[in-house]
Amino acid sequence: MPKILIVEDEESILLPLEDNLRLEGYEVSGAKDGLQGLSMAKEQNYDLIILDIMLPKMDGFEVCKRLRQDKIATPILVLSAKSQEVDKVLGLELGADDYVTKPFSPRELLARVKAILRRAQQTQQGIDFYRFGGVELDFKKYEAKKDGNPIGLSALEYALLHFLIANSGQVVHRDKILDEVWGESVYIEPRTVDKHISLLRKKLEDDPENPRYIVGVRGIGYKFVA
Repeated sequence: MPKILIVEDEESILLPLEDNLRLEGYEVSGAKDGLQGLSMAKEQNYDLIILDIMLPKMDGFEVCKRLRQDKIATPILVLSAKSQEVDKVLGLELGADDYVTKPFSPRELLARVKAILRRAQQTQQGIDFYRFGGVELDFKKYEAKKDGNPIGLSALEYALLHFLIANSGQVVHRDKILDEVWGESVYIEPRTVDKHISLLRKKLEDDPENPRYIVGVRGIGYKFVA
């Protein structure tokens, strides 16, 4: 049974969300401030963290940042009333896997939850370990290193890399990446792929502006070149 941690201070959102997820068969825990959420996320193993941004004691961005600094790769789904592009980008840069703005429909949120859990499971299947250039990726342990130094990657970034590497040498259309990594049941803007690719290049490539391994094909998508 997947375990989900919800970090949300508004009971009008937290309680119905807990009930809906339990009805779907998930084991759910709740935290009402950022410090409590951070502590619970560090002390226990969760399959997903649903994280509000505007929290007392510590905001969600800081919680996300600290978890990734501690190499905790648990998928993080951000909930926020902030819909500005800069907030979405900041969340992704700090290691969030997905971003949903309030108000949201329970059906959409559940679809996002299922998609995140599905791709995390898929990442655990197939390729266990991969090395290219100075990068080492352990898809079982969710560990990454570049030139011997640890790299903080989100669960989505592992899933995206896993998919590109599994299709090494092939040009993969953005729509195919969205369907396979994010899930067909979830609508995600195609440019979301570009944002995540850009972040991966900054972490993995020696020269992100002239990538050697994650190569873009104009108007189509991307391919991984070993």
